[in-house]
Amino acid sequence: MKTGIHPDYKVAKVTCVCGNEFETRSTKDEIKVEICSACHPFYTGKQRAVQAAGRVDKFNKKFKREE
Repeated sequence: MKTGIHPDYKVAKVTCVCGNEFETRSTKDEIKVEICSACHPFYTGKQRAVQAAGRVDKFNKKFKREE
């Protein structure tokens, strides 16, 4: 590996708008994010399941298609 060409990695504090904070390593000192694993619907289990059949019916209704 060449010396002097790699960035300096340091401990960075990541702050989410929900208030969650955690540490990681980055070239920046502080990182601000809009959504994290603590508030994302997929990871919290609050994501609602959308039925594919409902999407097809909605499409057919929108374009006035008959099955």
